[in-house]
This record gives sequence, C-alpha cells and structure tokens, in this order.
Amino acid sequence: MNVIQTTLPGVLLLEPRVFGDERGFFFESFNARTFQQATGITEPFVQDNHSHSKRGVLRGLHYQILQPQGKLVRAVTGEVFDAVVDLRRSSPTFGRWEGFMLSAENKRMLWVPPGFGHGYLVISESADFLYKTTDYWAPEHERCVLWNDSQIGVQWPLPQGLAPTLSAKDQQGVAFGQAEVYP
Repeated sequence: MNVIQTTLPGVLLLEPRVFGDERGFFFESFNARTFQQATGITEPFVQDNHSHSKRGVLRGLHYQILQPQGKLVRAVTGEVFDAVVDLRRSSPTFGRWEGFMLSAENKRMLWVPPGFGHGYLVISESADFLYKTTDYWAPEHERCVLWNDSQIGVQWPLPQGLAPTLSAKDQQGVAFGQAEVYP
C-alpha cells in the first residue's frame, strides 16, 4: 500500500496494491495488519457504511462533536470529490480544507481522522461510497458545517450555475464561525 501524506496533518491518501490481468483485478480493500503497519493507526473500526447517490448529490460537511469518528472512505462505483476540513481549534491547519478525487477506477482510499469535517460530491452518474468508522453513529452528537461556507471556501467541482442536491439536514448546516468545533 502506498501512503501519501496530505497538507492536513493526519489525513492520508491510500493507494492499494492492485493485481490485474485480462480477467479483471484483485486487491485487499482492507487488512488490519497492513493498514496498521502502513499508517501507524491502531484504532479499531466498529461500523461499515454504504451510501449510494446520484450525480450532483453533496453530502456533508459532517462530523460528531462527541464520539468523534475516524473514517476510511472510498468510492467502489463511480467518482466523487471528497473534501475534509480541519475542525481542531488547536491545530495549525484549523479551518483549512483539502479535496481528493476518489473513484472505482483509481481505487484510492482516504483516512479522515477524528477532528475533521467530511463531505463528498458525486461527479459521475451515480456512486457507491463505502466507509469504515472508528466509533458508532451518534445522531445526538452529529454536526454539519455548511457545504458552501465562505470562510472555509471548499472549491466543489460543480458545473457553472448548478446547485448540488442536498438533504434537509445539510441545507441547515451552520456557518463555520458558529460551528461547535474540537479543542
């Protein structure tokens, strides 16, 4: 596995070793020992999630203020633009974001540590998005920062003049300046 450091401390882009021939391909999408050795991350994963979305659906920017989750995310069909925002007030990169293209074709995975907001936009006709979490979903602790917050300034690759499809929850996200953040 190739581990790529990003500009946000702790956020890792992972490229699995893929074996392919005329029949197709094979790769280990997760192996606890390999993941630990390559990343140094020892937290166990406790929940797997699968989301299917159509083109233009934007989910995020989500996080849990208590029971924060580390997430290992990937697109198994289609393509998404994945964005993470550092929400740790004590971090030198507090409020900064970085974006990544994750697709069935590139097979990249992204490790999003606890303390970050996370969201993604479906670029392809549809996408299946899988992610493992290090803590359980706790709706009472879930928070959402507005996807288009001007202070953060995520550059979502939306076609000119097109608005994303958002859930009611995501439409009610709060501005970064008013968001509950980590110490």
